[in-house]
Amino acid sequence: MTLQANHALGRSVTVTAGDVELFSYAYRPDTPVLESPKPYLHPIRTVGGALVSLFRPHDHVWHKGIAWSLPHVGEHNFWGGPTYVHGKSYVQLENNGSATHREMTTLTAEDNRVDIGHTLDWTSQAGAPVIEERRSLAATVLDEATWALVFDTTMTNVSGGMLDFGSPTTKGRENAGYGGLFWRGPRSFTNGIIQSPAGAGGDELRGTRAEWFGFRGRHDETGEHSTVVMVDDTANPQHPPQWFARSEDFACLCPAPFFSEEVPLPDGEALRFRYAVVIADGDRGEDGTAVLAKQGRAALA
Repeated sequence: MTLQANHALGRSVTVTAGDVELFSYAYRPDTPVLESPKPYLHPIRTVGGALVSLFRPHDHVWHKGIAWSLPHVGEHNFWGGPTYVHGKSYVQLENNGSATHREMTTLTAEDNRVDIGHTLDWTSQAGAPVIEERRSLAATVLDEATWALVFDTTMTNVSGGMLDFGSPTTKGRENAGYGGLFWRGPRSFTNGIIQSPAGAGGDELRGTRAEWFGFRGRHDETGEHSTVVMVDDTANPQHPPQWFARSEDFACLCPAPFFSEEVPLPDGEALRFRYAVVIADGDRGEDGTAVLAKQGRAALA
């Protein structure tokens, strides 16, 4: 299946398979400062056209499809909204940083693959440099009902000092270790099935370590199912990660490398992370979801 990339210069890249828009990558979004502006993928669809992402939900307006979102980078909040402060809960501080597009370095479409690459500048709310990032996304159609996205980021500390990457849990909030590549699913996926290599379940799986997690959800209107699987690269720091996953209140997945332990990054040094996200039509069951994870692992090879 041939993929095409449509570039809205200075704004976004949209990737299509036939007449289906698989995703739009907004690399220079018009996002309010308090939501920590950053690139995101939305809408995201299966090969069959089912929508599997949610944009700016009223409960957490900084959730936008899939985004590389980090709540605690030193004193900076690159997640959006208020910052967790132990003993005070969430407090709106003047620390909402931005990840701003600098330059598009790659944009190619060949047969069943599209590659996107660019550089970004992460700055504090006051405009001071914090991180320089090189990022790439590769989308590939795997079969008539499945496609995969490989997300690759290298982040270099240019702040002039040590940066500690953490989460609300590392700051004192129990089992709230979110941060990293974060997917927010459709409203209709609420109370769907969270899948780990050890089996299917729900919110009780949050905080467990695994090489991959999946989410099996159902769509309004059609009643059909879709599955999203996220796979952690074996070379990632803290592999296998603890997972921030929810189903009862809303659907989300996040391989969270800073869930319960801060990762320090000295000035001038870099961290690299790679992930595969597999998007599939249908509910493949436990065994079929594990097969999707294997396909994601192969995409990372």
